[in-house]
Amino acid sequence: MQLVNIGFGNMISAERMVAIVSPESAPIKRIVQDSKERGVLIDATCGRKTRTVIIMESDHVVLSALQPETVANRFNNQGDQDDPAEAML
Repeated sequence: MQLVNIGFGNMISAERMVAIVSPESAPIKRIVQDSKERGVLIDATCGRKTRTVIIMESDHVVLSALQPETVANRFNNQGDQDDPAEAML
């Protein structure tokens, strides 16, 4: 199982990610609100502004304070790391 660092030491499974999106649009805001009401919202922002919404296979929604491009780069580069400790940086 490959893990992707989504900021502040929080990790998610790379194989289970469906989408990495910006929280600015109204449909994404509705998805976040609906997942909060259903109890499947995971807030990994550590009190900071939400900059990325990650939608998982299990229908969970994860919030991150990193930019979507940063999370996508970490997702794309996580397979290039030989040492798992380096992937956490």
